[in-house]
Amino acid sequence: MIKLTVMYPNSKDLKFDKEYYTTKHSQLLVDLMGDAIKGSDINFGLTRATPADPAPYVVIANLLFDSLESFQESFGANAEKILGDLPNFTNAKPQVQISKVV
Repeated sequence: MIKLTVMYPNSKDLKFDKEYYTTKHSQLLVDLMGDAIKGSDINFGLTRATPADPAPYVVIANLLFDSLESFQESFGANAEKILGDLPNFTNAKPQVQISKVV
């Protein structure tokens, strides 16, 4: 199993529309990538270990795929539409990691 993790860094000038992200962008991913997505979660950052300090990421999202090839095929065919939607909900440049789940 492969996990795609997308992390949106927190900053003072950050703009992030959580409602758009959870309703419209997430649905766009499902519509475009469909059954290739085996599971997902969205995590909204609250704090660092010290509660007075803001979370380093405003959002961390995870998508699960059966294989790297499954991810590449489903994302690659739709990358332009998916990436083109980013300005609709954020001005952050997301950080991406692909991991093998063991």
